[in-house]
Amino acid sequence: MGRANAWQRRGPSRKSRLPADWDRLRAVVLQRCGFRCEWIDDGLRCWDQATDADHIQAGDNNSLLNLQGLCRIHHLKKTSSEANAKQAEIRKKRRLPEEKQPGIIDGPPTPTPNRGF
Repeated sequence: MGRANAWQRRGPSRKSRLPADWDRLRAVVLQRCGFRCEWIDDGLRCWDQATDADHIQAGDNNSLLNLQGLCRIHHLKKTSSEANAKQAEIRKKRRLPEEKQPGIIDGPPTPTPNRGF
């Protein structure tokens, strides 16, 4: 038996959370975009064939307003970017808050009163 990939080791797969009529939704999305990738880069739309239905806003909102057709490359690029941002957010939450260093004076120094020396 082969090794499970990273997605399989992390619990239920994304596919298991898709609605029962996902194939129909995917077909509607791909027809709506004319089977052309909807990725826009520098104001130009990708010319590749749309093969994947992508959630515009990550999560489980499967409404047609939240779905777009993307080519495989742009779908992977978007998913990777979202995953990296999520991991950075998790790492940031794990960090201890920065402590003020001893000896650092906030603002301009305040003169001490002359004690007659």
